[in-house]
Amino acid sequence: METSKFDIADYLDSNEMIAGYLNTVLAEGNESDIIIAIGHIAKSIGMTKIAQETGLSRPSLYKALSDGAKPQFETIMKVLRAIGGQIQVNPLSA
Repeated sequence: METSKFDIADYLDSNEMIAGYLNTVLAEGNESDIIIAIGHIAKSIGMTKIAQETGLSRPSLYKALSDGAKPQFETIMKVLRAIGGQIQVNPLSA
């Protein structure tokens, strides 16, 4: 029996799933985890669509959102807007 590799992007099929996934990673992950998660979301939506909306090339998006990448904040903000997300700051509870 052949099994396929698990890909979270296959399950990010609604705005609610995307928001829940990204919020969990933001709460529990480090900077690298967040960049990779944004990459998973971009992949689930379609890198071509994200590239068109951000004005960035597909190869530069794959590079910027890969494991170990250190993308510029401007790139992250462009991709977040393209995936329909936003950053919101809430006060930490004591």
